Amino acid sequence: MNVLLSIKPKYVEAIMSGEKQYEFRKVIFREKNIEKVYIYSSSPVKQIVGAFTISKIIEDHPDSLWERCNGQSGIAHDEFFNYFNGNTRGYAIEINEIEKFETPVNPREANPNFVPPQSFCYVETSCVSGSSQ
Repeated sequence: MNVLLSIKPKYVEAIMSGEKQYEFRKVIFREKNIEKVYIYSSSPVKQIVGAFTISKIIEDHPDSLWERCNGQSGIAHDEFFNYFNGNTRGYAIEINEIEKFETPVNPREANPNFVPPQSFCYVETSCVSGSSQ
């Protein structure tokens, strides 16, 4: 099982550079056997630019997540807390084995009706595989 995550371009850059080692989410996947997470860089890029594997997923109160992960969060304090905005639970996906696609994948070429997920969606590998660097 694989997942496609929509991520803002500035955070994609931070993931690819290694500055951002955690991706934060308010909601997490029900499936626990995720093999790969594909990165959809949202507007204006609108392409699948890479992938990573998950080291672990931490579930906790946002205050605790910030305390544990802020040194490798790749996100400012205010942005982090604005994102969680009063939520009492959050998730930190620890990023492992980043793969940057040499040629990003335009998902609309494989599926003209493609709609980027608000948060994430489950995908087949064949739909999103790109050329890795």
